[in-house]
Amino acid sequence: MTAKNILVTGPPRSGKSTLIEKVVRRIDKPVTGFFTRELKERGRRVGFSITTMDGRTGILAHYRTRSKFRVGRYGVSLQDLDQIAVPSMRPSRADEIVVIDEIGKMECFSFLFRETLIASLSSQHQVIGSIAIKGNTFIERIKKREDVLLIPISETTREAALDLFLEAVRRYD
Repeated sequence: MTAKNILVTGPPRSGKSTLIEKVVRRIDKPVTGFFTRELKERGRRVGFSITTMDGRTGILAHYRTRSKFRVGRYGVSLQDLDQIAVPSMRPSRADEIVVIDEIGKMECFSFLFRETLIASLSSQHQVIGSIAIKGNTFIERIKKREDVLLIPISETTREAALDLFLEAVRRYD
């Protein structure tokens, strides 16, 4: 069976999001979903943003966010995750590819995110995205799904991973 869902994994700053962006630019299909980005102030990381494919933005986590859900010094904004990122994971067209960057500890605090992720992976839609290299039981179960192709990445394997990723996306067409 050809895995329809393709996820890249690797250490922080290995180029996972950049790889997904390159794949999205090179495929000729409509996409929905979201990217996460570092937020910086005066050159220092202060949090993470959410940007959907249709341009909606929000805060995933920030050091000033008050939340009972925390990763390190960052408070996680479940409201923005649930109201901005999660709806973008629900395709409106039959041929849309769902982009999820990333499946990590912050995102998995949200029950709605986890539920929508499982529905997306199990749907007819192809899912492409990134997933944490280490994670809780939920993340490990996602990586072991039969319908998921996991592509490891490092700084030295980025370019080869791009070709492998594009080939896997096109194979499912």
